[in-house]
Order: sequence, then structure tokens, then C-alpha cells
Amino acid sequence: MLTSEMIRPDGELMQRSDRKVEPFGPFLGAHAESGRCVIEGRNGSLLIQWIYEDIIRITGAAAKEALSGPLPAYAAMLSDNGDIPILVQESDETIFLSGGGNRTVEIDKLDLSFRVTDAAGKPMGNRHVYYGGEAHLQCRGEMTGAAQIYGLGETTGFLNKRGERYTMWNSDVYSPHVADMESLYQSIPVLVHHDRGQAYALFIDNPGKIQFDMRKDQDHYLIDLETGLLDAYFVAGPTLKDVVRNYTLLTGRMDMPPLWAIGYQQSRYSYMNQEEVLELARTFRAKGIPCDAIYLDIHYMEEFKVFTFDRQQFPDPKRMIAELKEMGIRIVPIVDPGVKIDERFPVYVDGAEKGLFCVKADGSHFHGEVWPGMSVFPDFSDPEAAKWWGDLHRDYAEMGIAGIWNDMNEPSVFACETHTMDLDVVHRNDGRPITHEAWHNMYGLGMSKATYEGMQRLLNGERPFVLTRAGYAGIQRFAAVWTGDNRSFWEHMAMFMPMSMNLGFSGIAFCGSDIGGFEHSASGELLARWTQMGAFSPLCRNHSAHKTLYQEPWRFGAEVEDICREYISLRYRLLPYLYAYFREATLTGLPILRSLALEYPDDPETYLLSDQFLFGRDLLIAPIYRPGTAHRVVYLPQGVWYDYWTGERHEGGRHIMVHAPLDTLPIFVRGGAVIPETGRAQHTTDAGWSDLTLNYYSLGQSLRESVKNEFQLYEDDGVSENYKQGSYNELRCFAEESEDSLHFGFEELYRGYERSREHVRVVIKHLGTEPKEVSGLKQAASAAELEGMDGWFYDSGRQELILKISQDKAWECAIIK
Repeated sequence: MLTSEMIRPDGELMQRSDRKVEPFGPFLGAHAESGRCVIEGRNGSLLIQWIYEDIIRITGAAAKEALSGPLPAYAAMLSDNGDIPILVQESDETIFLSGGGNRTVEIDKLDLSFRVTDAAGKPMGNRHVYYGGEAHLQCRGEMTGAAQIYGLGETTGFLNKRGERYTMWNSDVYSPHVADMESLYQSIPVLVHHDRGQAYALFIDNPGKIQFDMRKDQDHYLIDLETGLLDAYFVAGPTLKDVVRNYTLLTGRMDMPPLWAIGYQQSRYSYMNQEEVLELARTFRAKGIPCDAIYLDIHYMEEFKVFTFDRQQFPDPKRMIAELKEMGIRIVPIVDPGVKIDERFPVYVDGAEKGLFCVKADGSHFHGEVWPGMSVFPDFSDPEAAKWWGDLHRDYAEMGIAGIWNDMNEPSVFACETHTMDLDVVHRNDGRPITHEAWHNMYGLGMSKATYEGMQRLLNGERPFVLTRAGYAGIQRFAAVWTGDNRSFWEHMAMFMPMSMNLGFSGIAFCGSDIGGFEHSASGELLARWTQMGAFSPLCRNHSAHKTLYQEPWRFGAEVEDICREYISLRYRLLPYLYAYFREATLTGLPILRSLALEYPDDPETYLLSDQFLFGRDLLIAPIYRPGTAHRVVYLPQGVWYDYWTGERHEGGRHIMVHAPLDTLPIFVRGGAVIPETGRAQHTTDAGWSDLTLNYYSLGQSLRESVKNEFQLYEDDGVSENYKQGSYNELRCFAEESEDSLHFGFEELYRGYERSREHVRVVIKHLGTEPKEVSGLKQAASAAELEGMDGWFYDSGRQELILKISQDKAWECAIIK
């Protein structure tokens, strides 16, 4: 526990940004060849390369020699389309470099400060200066006066990071996560600079300790490195969406997860035995609460040894897994990196004999204490060790397990000063040895990569799912992320919103928090409110700690149980909508849970919003995150918005007061949106959407001009990797609406997956009056008659036009209002 001793008057807390440094200049010379240009200065040198048209790599080193030969790339996936030639031009004061596209790097000869401009000379941000000194490197970049800073991965605090300071150093933080905490489990060193709709990103690909300081200087950010090269990638916009697309082009995008991993998941530290797990699953089914996965925390193992089951408490795990699968529930076991030192333990013996564990400089194994006691740790920088680790999941795969939970992989080590591996541990790094101090933030990513690729090899074409606590830039390629050991505090519920939005800006689309909070104990009110919010999180998992109150949805009485059931069920009805945005994330890198600024970059009211978010493009979610609260203010951006529950219409561009009693989560739907739904279900099956309703939210009769909207529905089997070979469907749903008519339809863009669907239901909401004409369809006398025919019926009470169509490949109609 920290006490006032930390601030004693004679103490000295020195920040790295206080250490003496000198700018790299003045200019000494330039040399360009084979797509590389080295600019040499008295105190350091720059290496400039065009990676893509809108991504420029500007690497800094104290000595020119450090930039010779191939440079390491940790998260960056560099272009294989050949070196992009660089043209060098020079004036008395400036060097001009141009490469791919219309970007130019202008370098000042005095101090080697630089800026990136477009063809018109418009700067991508302001000037940056690299500094060297006292065995470390630093970058100082100008922030424009009205800029917001986004990104920086998993950080506490509000959405805008200007005025804050964070350290990229993966840390096991069990202390309550508070605003001044500078390091958590994930280190994603990408800073997004946004000003009045114009944005760029600066990504530092260095897995050692890095500090981002937006506090010391109000007009600059300072980036300070502990080890290694200042390997920076300038990622152009101009919009926030462009930045995210380009950044994930550089660091990678996720694959489609299995559909079951998008369902509701239940966890606890720990469910202690086989019968407790089975009874838990039976209770979900008996109570009609959807659930797709149950997690096993460390108590399922024998003496906490990885890849084992305690046969006293779990006597027949294969039978348990099969019985759960019949109920539509998957098992996700925890796997930590620490391997117990035990000469009777085959995993330890085999790894030690093959030399696959992390070693000190003298070649001896690094030993550290974690759950099983003194342990060794696989060296995931070594391809042989990574493959060995992946193959150790064979028993899980043969039991029917397709999901793995990676924890403690910062790596966390007990009872030592660093709380992680000794910094002088030497990683093999595929023949290029590197210290743990310089490679630390890669450890969790290396573990998740080894796990994901191992499960891919073992699952015979089934999609694996990996959830990780620790990671680095690019982790999205291998794992979903949860935000670690939060607490059952209202403040922690609120904190997840800006944290997840900034993870989205940092390339991580598949993320979530422990619903209800992990440590402390939830109240029924908190669980209800958090479940409402969690139903609209990409990862939807309830998790609680040992010795806290159990917080399954039924633990706090009938009212809370009903609320949890309703919102979890709503998530399942919206799976066609959610799954389409997962597909978009695989293609573009854009997040599923997103800041309003991402969709409305020209609206200053969205720039600082930390307590509401968009779920996809068309659903605005405004959670209640304070106890005893039934009202809140919601900002609606420009356009028409409908209250999801009441249908009340609102004109955007303003704040409104919303009434939200305990059973109500404020949800608003964008006018003009197409929201696909499927039927209620207790678990996921496939993503063929045999039961499909397309809801169109009409803009009404006050339109001054015609408005077009569309939604692209995505289908596949939800479980295999066959979609990568073309086994999927894409259906474009479109609408064009004017004051007196609506043209609505859908067309099949691509068909490669066979599924059965007898009909499609279309619901036009908020039409206002019964239409005068619906082309090509007969009017039914009642909703009941419509069930037996293709046609339409107008529900005057709900102001909804309901259409039933047997055709599901191509169809359209004109509706005269």
C-alpha cells in the first residue's frame, strides 16, 4: 500500500523528460538509395522511408551506423511491393524529400526538425524534433491549439488525452485503476492528433518503455524512449477514419471471430468443480438467459500447472465439455505463461530439455514466482518455443475447446522489485538477441500469437478465439482484449467507455470489460446498469473475483434478473447488425464501439464525449453510470434520431434530457438507418440469419431533398475459416427516401455460402401514415393474414409498415407515402 512516504519533502522524482537532450541537428549530409534516405546530423541521424502512400517511416538513432542494414519491425507489417524511390531536393535552409503519393517531408537543416505536408503544402500536423542524449531518444511534436489527443491504447481517464501522461510498460495492476495510473496491461504506442476534422497518427514501434507526456508542455507532446531506436511511423488522415484504416493497414486487422465468441460469456475466479459448471449452464437454460461461453479460471488446474485438469474437481472434462456443447455453451480455460518447476511435470521437463524457456545472460533459466510457485517462462521471441507452446494446446482442441484465455502475460511475476521478468533476461528473438527491458511489451503479444496460431493448426479449420490481458500494437491480429482487473465501482463502469473508444482508435476493435466489475462486490443496480452497457460492448463477459459476491444475472432478485435477460436477449437479436461490423473491422480496422468523433469529425460537440458512444454507425448508446440516477443528458449529432424504446423523434445537433429508470438504457437510432435483427435465441448457432428482419427507420415527411442510406449484411457459417475461401454472402440493403416516397430494397452482392431462409421481413418504422401504394405487393387485411402470404400490412398503432417477401436475393419496391 502506498502512503504519504511517497511525497516526503526530501524525495526526488525525476521524470525521463527532464533529462538533458540535444536536437539531432545541425545537418551534416544526406544519402538516398533503394528507397532509403539517411539524413545525418551532429547529434543523431534520421532514416526516412515511404511504407505506403500515406505512411512514412522516420527512424531516429544517435549514430548513423545504427540505421544501416535492415531495421527491426515489431508490430509494423511492412510493404512487400518493393522500395519506394525517394527524390531529394535541397535549399539553403531545408531538405525536401518526396516518395509515394503526394506527401513531402520538409527537414530544417538547423536542428533536423521536420514536418510532413501534402501536395498543396498543407502540413500533417506541425513540426517534430528528435533529440538524443543520456543514452535515450526523445521526440517533441507540436500540438495545434485546438487539438485533441486520442489513442494510446488502454489508458485511464477521459477520451481526450491532452494534458495527461502515460507510460507504455505492460503492468499487472491489481490496485484500483484510477486516473493518474500511467501504465496498465496493454501498451499501444500510437498517438492520434485530431483538430477540426483533420487527423494524423504517430506510431512508435518500440516494445521497450516509452513515456508519452502531453502535460509538461501545453503546446507539445514529448515522447521519451528508455531503449532502442525512435522508430516512428507518421500515418496520414485526413479524417479519423482514414487514420484508423491506415494504421491497421500497417499493424494488421483481426480475423472473423467465431460467432459464439460474440455471444454472452460468464466467468468467475473460480468455478471450482465440474458439477458447479454444469449446474451454472443448466441455470442459464432454465432461466432463459442466453449464454455461449463459460470460463475456467486457475482452480481447474492441478496445482495451477498449465495444460492440466484437477481430476478430483474435474474428473471427466471431456464429458463435461460435450454436455455443455449440447446446451450450446463453450468452455474457455485460462492459460498462463508460468510453467511450474517440477521434474515430474512433463511440460517443464520437455521445455527445459529443448531450451525453450527464457534465460539470463549466463544461460541459466530465469525463475519467477507466480500461481504454481517458482516457474520458468517460455521465450515467445523464439519461433521454436512459440510453436512448441501452441502445440501444447492439443489436448484442449481434442476435448472440443476452441477458445483460450491468456492471463498474467505482461508477464506478471510475484515478489520481485520489477513485478515482471528481470530486465537483463535475454530473449533469443529469432537469432537477434534482445534484452527483456527492450522487448517487454511484446511478451503478451508473443504468447497470444503462439496460442492463436497453435489453435489454428489444431482445430482443423474451426476458428480459434483467444482473449488476452496483455498486448502490444498489432494484438488485434491474434486476440480480443479485456481491460483487466477492474472493480465493482460505478467509476470503473464509466471509465470503460473512453478506454474502449481509445482502444478503437488504437486498432483494437474486439474489446470489453468485466461486466459488474471483477474485485469488490457488485450491487444489483450496478450489475443491471453494467449489463445494459455490456450488451453493446464487442466483448460481452461477466467476471468476478474470488470471495466477492457471485454476480451471475439472477443473483440480485427478479427485477435485476429480468433486466439482464432483456438486454442480453437484445444483443442476440441484434447479432446480424453486430456481425456485419465485425466483418467491417476485418476489412477496414474500424472499431465496433466507436467515439462519436469518428463518425462526426466536423462536430466539435463530439470531440470530448466520454460517456456515450456509437455501436456501429447507427446506434447511439448513452449508459446510466451513477447510482440512483434515472435521468441524464444525451448529445445527438446532426440528423434525425429516434428513441429506440418510445419511438420519439428528435432533431440532432443538440442536447436532450432523457428519462431512464432502472430497466431502461437510453438507445437512439439514426434516422435512415437499416437495422437487421434475427429471432430470440439462447445461444448462437450460425450466421446464416434464417430468421431475418430488416428495420428501416424512416426520416418522415419533412425532407427537403432525397436521402440515400444503405447497410451491408454479412453471412457465413459462424464457425469455420471457410469464409477466407469465399464461403460467405453479402447482401446490400438500400433505401432512398424523399418527402413523398420511399424506395427500399436489397440485392445480393456475393453468394458463396448456402443457407436456408424462407422469407425476409421488412419493417418501415415511423412512416407516419398508411402508404398510398406499395409496388408489387398485395395488402393484407391483418398481421395474421400477412403471415401466410407475400404482401404488406400497416400497423397504425405502431406506425409501422410490415412487408413480407419470399425472395431473399434481389428485391425492391416503391412506397408512396
